[in-house]
Amino acid sequence: MTTRTWESLAIPAAGTYNLDAAHTTIGFSVKHMMVSKVRGTFGTFKGSVTIADNPLESSAELTIQTDSINTGVADRDGHLRSDDFLAVEKFPEITFKSTRVVGHSGDEFTVVGDLTIRDVTKEVELTVEYGGAGTNPWGAEVWGYSISAEIDREEFGLTWNQALETGGVLVGKKIKIEIEGEANPAA
Repeated sequence: MTTRTWESLAIPAAGTYNLDAAHTTIGFSVKHMMVSKVRGTFGTFKGSVTIADNPLESSAELTIQTDSINTGVADRDGHLRSDDFLAVEKFPEITFKSTRVVGHSGDEFTVVGDLTIRDVTKEVELTVEYGGAGTNPWGAEVWGYSISAEIDREEFGLTWNQALETGGVLVGKKIKIEIEGEANPAA
C-alpha cells in the first residue's frame, strides 16, 4: 500500500477509501435487565473515508440499513425493527457524517460528527484507532480501524422500555457502538 509518514505513523496516502463490507463489523451492545449485555450487528451498510493531505482535515460518512439489524434472536430483531425502536419502514437508514477531527494521540483520533437515527440528528464523538496499512495476499491495499462510542438511545427517540418487578428497566439507556474493519481505495 502507498503510505506516508505523518507524526511517526505510516498512514495511507491522501484519497478516498471505501469501507470493506466483507471485513467490517458494525456492532453494538446494550444492558438487558440491568444485569447483562445484549450484542448485535448491522449487516448492510456503506461508507467512505476521505483522508486529507493533513489527516486532521479528513472526513467520513456511513449509511446503515436499519432492517439489517441482527441480535441472533428473530423475535427480538422483529421488535427492534418495529415502531417501538428503529421503525425501519419509516426510517430505513441510520447515517453518520463527520464534521471535524478534534484531536489525536498516537494512533488514536477523536472524530466528531452528526449521527441521525429516526430523523433525530445529534452530534456524537467517536474514538477512532488507526490499525495500520498493508497489502493483502491478493494484492489489494487495505488499512484497518477500530471505532468506539457511547450514545443515549433516548436522545434519538428510542424510548421504549419496560419496568422490572425487581426495580430498574428491561433495556438500558446507553448503547455502546463498536466498529472493527478495513477500508480499500475507492475505484
